[in-house]
Amino acid sequence: MRQITMAEAINEALREEMQHDPHMFIIGEEIGLRGGAFTCTRGLMEEFPGRVLDTPISESAIAGAAYGGALSGTKAVAEFMFSDFSFIAMDQIINSAAKSRYMFGGQATIPVVFRMSSGSGRQQAAQHSQSLEVFYAHIPGLKVVMPATPYDAKGLLKAAINDHNPVVFLEPRILYFKKGEVPEEEYSIALGKGDIKRSGDDVTVVATGAMVERALAVAEKLGREGISVEVIDPRTIRPLDTELIVNSVKKTGRLVVVHEAPKTYGMAGEVITLVIEQAFDYLNAPPQRVAGHDVPIPYNRNLERLAIPLEEDIEAAVRQSLK
Repeated sequence: MRQITMAEAINEALREEMQHDPHMFIIGEEIGLRGGAFTCTRGLMEEFPGRVLDTPISESAIAGAAYGGALSGTKAVAEFMFSDFSFIAMDQIINSAAKSRYMFGGQATIPVVFRMSSGSGRQQAAQHSQSLEVFYAHIPGLKVVMPATPYDAKGLLKAAINDHNPVVFLEPRILYFKKGEVPEEEYSIALGKGDIKRSGDDVTVVATGAMVERALAVAEKLGREGISVEVIDPRTIRPLDTELIVNSVKKTGRLVVVHEAPKTYGMAGEVITLVIEQAFDYLNAPPQRVAGHDVPIPYNRNLERLAIPLEEDIEAAVRQSLK
């Protein structure tokens, strides 16, 4: 199978869906002539004139226009360069898009996707490096997606564009230019379905976004010692594939949850609580959390590296769960 980057996979998903729907549009800053800050929309402005809209620096206007188009039944994708900038559009995303289907008694569809880069790893400092998946997952009415591979990015984005609900699509920016296998033919991945990235019997590691790659590296290392680690990528933060996680824990008896966002009030707490509610009797050890520190992401390269989970942190948590 061919190897392409996550940015290229996202570009393909957008191109295919715009080919299928002549009314779909994309809107954002520098997404046209420049092709997006991370090249995800490169070439689309020329191929679809009038449907890839460059805007002034106004996230509230971008989100409002996309939501307005979706409210009228037109599929829309809004791009924010950084998830941090989406705070400027909170009213449009949270008070309008997330609430509309409920307020209209389910009679309206809101086919809008809010795409945004997420996370750290590129020395872009505190205001450009946050991981906000749980912030958005807390809002009823929003679906929240975070792919970890090019294959997942393409399939999940196509599903998000065709969903009737607003979707926040978080793209780990450290993964944009990493390659992975993506088939030539079209496909989509249902939202709410996680994936077992590596099967194992001794410990379940649930990892999200850029942490999936690190969890797999740890699993590979420990596998050479005879420790069998199962790595699960939820892919969709909301709705969460609870069944997949619970069944894995029932098999392994141990749980480690890894995410880049700060530990306090993070996703790990939610996942662990769900497992305790549904599979407490299967646990052979206390669940472990491996997460970012409760600090703004530093600019300094070495400090940035230490602010989020490292492979050795994941390894230590897995070993602790086996004691």
